[in-house]
Amino acid sequence: MPIVHIDMIKGRSDEQKKGLVEDIVKAVETHTGAKKDAITVIINDVEKNNIATKGEYQG
Repeated sequence: MPIVHIDMIKGRSDEQKKGLVEDIVKAVETHTGAKKDAITVIINDVEKNNIATKGEYQG
């Protein structure tokens, strides 16, 4: 049972998340042979003020 965790900056619409999930599920099916019903995708919306990238605080 593959579980995919996605952490991303908050602000994407539900439609964007749905499209992302559909594409990820297809990729996991293709590359692992797992069935759609066995794949879980967890999206964690992170506030920008809780992120630093490339050594720079994003808040």
